Amino acid sequence: MNNNNEANKTANIKSSNEQTLTILGFHHIQKNIADCALSYLGKRYARELKPMTDVHLIQMRLDEAAEATALVRFGASVPIPSLEGMETIINLLGTGYLFSERDFSHLAQFLHSCTQLMKYMESKSGIAPIVSRYASSMMLMESLRSEIERCIHNGRIQDQASKELVRIRKRMTVHEERMKRKLDSLVSKHRSIMQEQVVSQRNGKTVLPIKKEFRKQVKGSVLDESGSGQTVYIEPAELSGLQMELSSLQAEESREEMKILGDLTSLTESYSREIALNTETVGVLDFLFAKAKYAAAIDGRSVRVNSNGKVKLQRARHPLMGPSMVPLDFSIGYTYSSLIITGPNTGGKTVALKTLGLLTLMVQSGLLVPVDERGEMAVYEQIAVDIGDGQSLEQALSTFSAHIRNMITILEQANPSTLVLIDEMASGTDPGEGVGLSIAMLEELHHRGATVVATTHFGEIKHFASATSGFENARMEFDTVSLQPLYRLRIGEAGESYAYSIALKLGMPRHIIARSKSVVDEALTKNMMQDVAKESQSQTDSEHHTTLPVSMEHTDSIEKNAHTTVPNKTISPNGAPPVSDPAPAPIRAFRKGDRVYVAYLDQAGIVSEEEDNRGQIGVMIRGRKLKIHKKRLRLHISADELYPADYDLDIVLESKENRKKRKLMGRKHVEGLQIELPPEE
Repeated sequence: MNNNNEANKTANIKSSNEQTLTILGFHHIQKNIADCALSYLGKRYARELKPMTDVHLIQMRLDEAAEATALVRFGASVPIPSLEGMETIINLLGTGYLFSERDFSHLAQFLHSCTQLMKYMESKSGIAPIVSRYASSMMLMESLRSEIERCIHNGRIQDQASKELVRIRKRMTVHEERMKRKLDSLVSKHRSIMQEQVVSQRNGKTVLPIKKEFRKQVKGSVLDESGSGQTVYIEPAELSGLQMELSSLQAEESREEMKILGDLTSLTESYSREIALNTETVGVLDFLFAKAKYAAAIDGRSVRVNSNGKVKLQRARHPLMGPSMVPLDFSIGYTYSSLIITGPNTGGKTVALKTLGLLTLMVQSGLLVPVDERGEMAVYEQIAVDIGDGQSLEQALSTFSAHIRNMITILEQANPSTLVLIDEMASGTDPGEGVGLSIAMLEELHHRGATVVATTHFGEIKHFASATSGFENARMEFDTVSLQPLYRLRIGEAGESYAYSIALKLGMPRHIIARSKSVVDEALTKNMMQDVAKESQSQTDSEHHTTLPVSMEHTDSIEKNAHTTVPNKTISPNGAPPVSDPAPAPIRAFRKGDRVYVAYLDQAGIVSEEEDNRGQIGVMIRGRKLKIHKKRLRLHISADELYPADYDLDIVLESKENRKKRKLMGRKHVEGLQIELPPEE
C-alpha cells in the first residue's frame, strides 16, 4: 500500500498553494525529511508530501509515524534497501530492453535486502504492528534471486550459466594458451629487431613493434605505424590463424551471453508485479523511517486531531528554529475562535503565527511535531495566510495593497474549516481607516465561522476583541527593565504599548513623558466633548436656537478627571482597558439618551434605541444610526445627567423634517405622507 498515493487520492488542503507553503516554511520540512531518506523513492515521497484533510487518515499516519519513531529512538538500525539501480529497472521492465550484468547485480542485491527487511520487520511485529504490516505484504522471489546469483557474480556472467558457454570458454582457454606460447616464441626470435620488448594490440589483434628498417625480416601484415615513422606494428603470419579462430570463439561467447541475459530478462519480467510491489513498499518504509528520523531529531510527538477547530498545545516549538526558541503554549477553539496577539516589534508575534501554521501543515501531513504530550490540533480544509514585511515606509502603499488583495482572497474562501493567520493588521495605511477595516474583516471572518489568529499593535483592535464574544486577546511578554522581549505568549491578557517604558529607560526626562500622557488624555477628552456639542447643538439650534442641557459643571468635571466612573468599570478617555473597582456595582441597562463610548471605533455617540433580544443597541454617531452589541459599549454620561426629566429626546435623535412629519401625522391623516428612515448599520 502506497502511503503517498493514498495521500494523493485524499483531498489535499485547498489553500496549501506554493505561496502558503513557502511563507510557513513547509518546503524546508520536506527537504529535511528527504535528506533523511536513503532511496530515490523515499526522497521523492518526501518532496511530494502534502497536507491531507481526512481526519481518520491523518490519525493513522500519525500513529504509524509514532511507531516508527519509537523504533528509531530505541536505537534500532532498520535495514532499508537503498534501491540503487532499481529506478532504471522499474522504468524499463516490459519495454523489450535487455538488462545488463550490472542491472542484474543491482536486482540481486535488492532482492537480498528485501529478504533481510522482511525478517527484521517480522521480528518487530509485537512492538510495531502497524509498520510491520507493510513488510508483510512484500514478496520473497527466491527463485529469481537464486537464478540471478547462479548466472552472474561480481558483474560477470559465470561459466555455469549454460552448458554451451562452458564449452565455448574451454575452447577459448585452449586457443589463448596456444597463442601465448607462439607469441613468446616470436618475441624471443625477433627480440633484437623489436623497438621495445612489449607486445601491443591494434584493432583487437596482437602485434609486434618492429624497427622500420627490419620490417621485411618479419612475415605478416603491417597494421599501424608510429608517429615518428621509426616503428611499424606487424601481426605475424604465424599468429593470424590462431587469432581468427579466437575471434570466432569470442563472437560465439558474446552470442551465448546475450542469450543468457535475455533468458534472465524474461524471467525478471515474469516477476514485474512483485518487483514493483517490493520497490514501492521499500520506498514507503524508507519515507516512513525518514519521517521518524526527522521526528527524533526535533523531538517530535504525536497529537490527537479533530475536525471541530480545537487546538491545545503545550511547549510548542518552531521546528526550524531549534532549541533556542522559547516554547509556546497555545489554545483556541474552546471558548473563543479568534485570537488577537499584541506585543512589541520583534517580540515573537510573527513567530507564534508561523509556528501554529507550520505545525498544522505538518500534522495534516502525518508528521510528528515538537510539542509536549497530549497535544490536540484541528484539521482544516484551508489555511489562509497574510504574513509579509510591513516594516518599509517606502513600500507602505504596496504593502497595504498586498494586504487588501490577500484579505479579499481570504474572505472569498473563509468557512468554518478555515484557519486564517494575519500578521500586523491595519498596517501600511492610515491608522483610523486601517483599524476600522480590520475590525470589519475580523467580524466577517468570525461570522463565517473561521478560526482566526491575528497580530496587531493597535489598541483599538484589542479593545474590540476584549468586548466581543468569540474573541480573545493574547500578548507577547516584554521585560520593561531589560527592554528585551521574552517571547512568551500569554493568552487572556491584552498587550500594552511599551513606548513610555522604553523612552524612560533610555533616558527620556520624566516631565516630557508626563506631558505626553496628558496631551493624549486631553486630546481624547476634547474630541469626545466636541462630538457631544456637535451632535446635540446642531439639532437644538436648528429648531429652538437653544443649547443642549449639558451643564458646565459636568464638562469641568470631565476635563478635570482623566477617568469617568461607570458601574463596575473605570474607563480611561484614551480607550485604555477597563479596571475593576474594589466594590463592583450592578450593571444597569443602557437607556435612550445615554452618552456612550465605542472603543473599537474610538467614537462617542447617543443611545437612540434600547437593547433588543440579541443584545444589539441603536447608537447615533455623527448623524448615523448604528447597531452595536452592548458588550462593545461603555457608559460615558447617563441620560439623567445630560437632560432634564421632561426633555424631548427626539430633538437629539430625530431630524427637524421627521419631527414635523410626526407632529402632522399625530394631528390628522395625510394621504401619501410617510417617514422613510435610512437602514441601520
